[in-house]
Amino acid sequence: MPRVIAKPKRKTPIWSKKTEIVSLAFDLIASKDAILYPQYTTGLHAWFLDQVRSIDPDLSAYLHDGQSEKAFTISNLEGNLIVSGQHLHAIANQSYRWYVTGLSKELVQCLEIWLKQLPSTIALRHCPLVIQNCELALPATTYRELYNAELINQTIKLSFVTPTSFRRRSHHFPLPVPSTVFQSYLRRWNNFSGMEFDSTEFSDWVENNVTINRHRIASEKVAAGKRGMVTGFTGMVEFGLSSKREPNPEFEKLYYALYRLAPYCGTGHKTTFGLGQTRACWIEEETIEAPSLQTILAQRIEELTEKFRIQRKRTGGERADLIAEKWATILARRELGESIIAIAEDLEIPYETAKSYLKLARRAINVGAG
Repeated sequence: MPRVIAKPKRKTPIWSKKTEIVSLAFDLIASKDAILYPQYTTGLHAWFLDQVRSIDPDLSAYLHDGQSEKAFTISNLEGNLIVSGQHLHAIANQSYRWYVTGLSKELVQCLEIWLKQLPSTIALRHCPLVIQNCELALPATTYRELYNAELINQTIKLSFVTPTSFRRRSHHFPLPVPSTVFQSYLRRWNNFSGMEFDSTEFSDWVENNVTINRHRIASEKVAAGKRGMVTGFTGMVEFGLSSKREPNPEFEKLYYALYRLAPYCGTGHKTTFGLGQTRACWIEEETIEAPSLQTILAQRIEELTEKFRIQRKRTGGERADLIAEKWATILARRELGESIIAIAEDLEIPYETAKSYLKLARRAINVGAG
């Protein structure tokens, strides 16, 4: 039997009224042994938006549906999650760490109210996590403070501790090309800072003047978000400025400011589902990878999607591809033991639709086997 977890005495992080960016670290304890589904970050994502909704429904709706850059990120759970067979296990009384960042003044003000009435538990499907403590993971700051900080004038090091990828022409691009990396940061900067820079001009400057001095990266395909797979990279990269660079003090200042922003905003896409977690250092001995179960799920979804696409090739078109991927996602997640109700909720489709798609997917597999 797990021991009774004492109610923690938490201190509420505080910051000044001018703050625009915060990074929060939550210390959590699993109250019992529990099975986590591979895409459990979708549950953390939904729980966080529900918390925002309780304070500011309009802001929560915008964070969920808005087409601009998202003003928050969340991480995976850091800690001892055990992969056993087709399941991911949280261990009773084990400590886990979870990160949440706010990237706009509006959201930061909402987080300040939220932390004063923080619930005792994160209700993550079948795995309640008791919130023991919350603290600032990084100093609370503003975009102007990041911009006006003293220039580093040396190489900069970034570690990508969860799979990181970029969207390029409807495909995943899993390489830390300097212009792509820093454009990822600039999009957030231009969205939230009120200090906008020309994206094309800065990208050209980075491409001509920023180099990769060394790297140690590996690629990985994982299931992420509500459906489908992401091919990403993890590891470390050291960037430098060319000794023959074009003199541009404004862009050099921005370059270092974006480096300081990176650990707050994360890198690439799907940062609101745990991808692209970034540290402003070279993590020599520590390699943080997504649980292998996510990789297994991604491989199975990819395998099934290809089978369904081949079977549906006569119909063709983008819609057929989307249906094939949705069938594959539902069947693969069901094979790993997730309930149809839970899958339907994550995919935001009616239960009966998910159930129907599952039947059609199983029928297609049986036809293929025959």
